[in-house]
Amino acid sequence: MKTAFVFPGQGSQHVGMGKDLCDHFDEARAVYDEASAALQYDVRELSFQGPKDELNRTFRTQPCLLTASIAAGNVLRSRNILPYCVAGHSLGEYSAIVAAGVISFRDAVVLTEKRGTFMQEAVPEGKGLMAAIIGLARDKVDEICLSVTSGYVSPANYNCPGQIVIAGEKPAVETAMELSKEAGARKVMALAVSAPSHCTLMVEASNRLAAVLEPMRFNAPAVPVVNNAEAMFLTSGDRIKNSLIKQLNSPLLWEDSVRNMVNSGVTTFIEVGPGRVLSGLIKRIDATVRIMNVEDSASLNKTLAALSEAD
Repeated sequence: MKTAFVFPGQGSQHVGMGKDLCDHFDEARAVYDEASAALQYDVRELSFQGPKDELNRTFRTQPCLLTASIAAGNVLRSRNILPYCVAGHSLGEYSAIVAAGVISFRDAVVLTEKRGTFMQEAVPEGKGLMAAIIGLARDKVDEICLSVTSGYVSPANYNCPGQIVIAGEKPAVETAMELSKEAGARKVMALAVSAPSHCTLMVEASNRLAAVLEPMRFNAPAVPVVNNAEAMFLTSGDRIKNSLIKQLNSPLLWEDSVRNMVNSGVTTFIEVGPGRVLSGLIKRIDATVRIMNVEDSASLNKTLAALSEAD
């Protein structure tokens, strides 16, 4: 049985995430202690108590969500549950490379704080926008974005069949939203994110990230990392480093990533970290695979029981 660990991205955070695992497992507590020491603030308090507005600031969200995901992953590993491959959705790709041993958790938690800052500063607040288009084929959404001539808009996340996120300059995105409604989209909604990621508006952020990553050593992963930018199985540290830079200003190929994992023989996906956003997307991509999650002790026990039955 081939199992993939998949790690959530921004949007899955919530006040209280990780608390249950921290209350019950030394492995989780150690991760929070390390994050707080690296970032010089109490990651446990912000994650468990909020305030929500502070937790939702991009440069806070990213390291806190990474911490919750790695805490869950370390608890799983302590139970000898190991993946065949790993992947993460946007920010979740950093959790994936930590889980695969490419960089240390301490390095990643500092890196994601910087990434969040770079993203926030790349586009002035209110100038960019992201929106979800539900119920249109990806070719149609591509066509709509190309048809907008008054500003920049492009597909940003190919999440699953019928769910695509677009990003760009606010007026252009709003035009594409109206065109999507006219084309028969079932639902069109602006997303509450402060930076339009996975599009060319993030080139400056990518360049700043590249400067930080350049001197860092990236190890070969212990298991393959399926990347966002190309949906490929990567086994080289340098390729993973380059992929993280490309990821910020390129469309996120989540649907393609899941299909490639299934085609490689993955039959079980475990969403490791807060929420079940990825579980829902995977179910819509391929209804035949087994999907589990680990975000607290109840979901951990349920997943361990299901894996034991499968053996």
